[in-house]
Amino acid sequence: MTIYVGNLSYNATVDDLKSVFAEYGTVKRVVLPTDRETGRMRGFAFVEMQEDSQEDAAISELDGAEWMGRELRVNKAKPKGE
Repeated sequence: MTIYVGNLSYNATVDDLKSVFAEYGTVKRVVLPTDRETGRMRGFAFVEMQEDSQEDAAISELDGAEWMGRELRVNKAKPKGE
């Protein structure tokens, strides 16, 4: 499973996200998409964790939480194309 993290601050980094999600378990991967033309962050990320139970805990705790001045949207990522 992959976690979708939306409404991110444009100042957030991969290390920032790893640090926040590490409180809930082992972070396997963080993807922080950037705009192809400008190189600027797009305001969302994808996080993969070691176990589904860790991802579930992170989703329930962080969805709606304020971080870096923004209210996060955190949920299970939908497969591409949905």
